[in-house]
Amino acid sequence: MSTPPNRRAVAVVLLIPVVVTLALWAFAWPAARIAPRDLPVGVAGAGPAAEQLERGFEQRAGAFEVHRFDDEAAARAAIEDRTVYGAVVAGPEGPHVLTASAASPVVAQLLREAVTAAAPEGVQVRTTDVVAAPAGDPRGSALGASVLPLALAGMGAGAAVTLLGLRGTRAALTLTGSAALVGLAATAVAHSWLGVITGDWWTEAGVLALTVLAIGSAVAGLAALLGPRGLGLGALLMILLGNSFSGVTSAPQLLPEPVGMIGQWLPPGAGGSLLRSVAFFDGSAAGGPALTLALWSALGLAAVLLAGRRGTSTEDAPTAGAPATREGALTG
Repeated sequence: MSTPPNRRAVAVVLLIPVVVTLALWAFAWPAARIAPRDLPVGVAGAGPAAEQLERGFEQRAGAFEVHRFDDEAAARAAIEDRTVYGAVVAGPEGPHVLTASAASPVVAQLLREAVTAAAPEGVQVRTTDVVAAPAGDPRGSALGASVLPLALAGMGAGAAVTLLGLRGTRAALTLTGSAALVGLAATAVAHSWLGVITGDWWTEAGVLALTVLAIGSAVAGLAALLGPRGLGLGALLMILLGNSFSGVTSAPQLLPEPVGMIGQWLPPGAGGSLLRSVAFFDGSAAGGPALTLALWSALGLAAVLLAGRRGTSTEDAPTAGAPATREGALTG
């Protein structure tokens, strides 16, 4: 029996405020609670000055994860390897702040302000941007804004494959082909036109394609396993939570716990982290995000292929039995 119109109207009236409330929570709450939480930073040098800098970070319990380095060269190498977001070098002329605005302009500013506020009056704090953000996107705004279009592209591909009734190998090839084309088009815009990413062109295209494939195959796989409800679950995971929990506009370690960690387990957050690694850091710290995207892609495509095989078996069964049925009818 179909649901009466009055009940459907009441359901819509009640559902919309719930969805809006959930969306406001997912987007506004992490943004309103941005603060360092076990943020990896470094202290370089020896002697009382370095120890004082380290104690200054450790006094803010739970805010920073301090790494000690022998000298400035070691601290720079750690920043380039994405081991730390920045470092402070203790020297006779005062603290020297090393930042990486390409990793997070928000963290770079936070580190500069924290060291400047703690420095004695009259001491000049020098700052060097070891891995600077590109001139086309100095605040990282364009890179942060790219997460939602990628999530929408993957969501659209997964929904289209489902609604068009594509199954099995045909669905998997459609998802892979659309993701590859999106990766090429997005790289042409972001790298060649806007200049907001500056790494190897084809590597960036592969990262963007893998991100879209992970999202699209996950959505299509959920729909293949759960039916139409899978599309809703996919939208919840990839658009609502994945986009707002990605940490691309700030840093995962600035989001409330466990939001930052959850965001890195979802394709939008993993894709953003992987794109930073290949675009600005020569692939450093790319292993974890790449593995996350590969797992989502593999599991999603496996679900699509499995559902297609089951559908083929179900469709073939009546056909195989039809001649015997007709023969029995004629004999009767």
